[in-house]
Amino acid sequence: MKKQVKKEEIKEEKVTITPPNFKDGELWIRGTAPLVIHKFSAKARKIIKDKQQAGSTATKNRRKEAKNFEECFHEARHISMEGWDGIPAGAFRNALVDACKLVGFASTAAKKALFIYQDGFDRDEGTPLVRIIGEEPRLLESMVRVGSGLNKTVDIAVRPQWLDWGARLRFQFDADLFTLEDVVNLVSRAGVQIGICEGRPFSKNSAGMGWGTFCVVTDPNEKAALAAKFNGGAK
Repeated sequence: MKKQVKKEEIKEEKVTITPPNFKDGELWIRGTAPLVIHKFSAKARKIIKDKQQAGSTATKNRRKEAKNFEECFHEARHISMEGWDGIPAGAFRNALVDACKLVGFASTAAKKALFIYQDGFDRDEGTPLVRIIGEEPRLLESMVRVGSGLNKTVDIAVRPQWLDWGARLRFQFDADLFTLEDVVNLVSRAGVQIGICEGRPFSKNSAGMGWGTFCVVTDPNEKAALAAKFNGGAK
């Protein structure tokens, strides 16, 4: 028998929804280890696309082209529409989210509370980029293993490497969940314990190569020097 609920027993609960309380911040960072980037090249995408379009005939009478190391080097770089080199903004956001796990803050909440502003966009694929402050990268050749299980083969990976680099990091954060000091500390942790891009300490595939670490710049003179390079058009 269904119990009847009296009208006076029904209580209405009022929910108050507050407006978003987001604030902006800005930091300058300096690399404490080499930065290595590996963009998925347009040539590699074309090879995969052509193979998928060819279907079962893709491997018939297929000749392996000679590897152009200089071309591989340039295609591994994220070049903006303005011509400067950049780091995917998502690399920093991912590092901050991973750093949240170190202090017991849920990553699902962090994804909704931390955002990185881009300085520009990749001229080929539109990826949001944070501009690299530094000289032109050098060509780095590394021996790597590709594939899985018994199908692993040895290859030479060609990537750009910056030995001396920095960046201006502009971010947005939910001030109901974080203070500005919280975010600064997260960036510091991300720089030391997580890292960005290839060979970072918190790589999903290995223990890293000791690359991609950074620190927050606090010295006013060093900040001014980075700002001068950034505003002066140095790549």
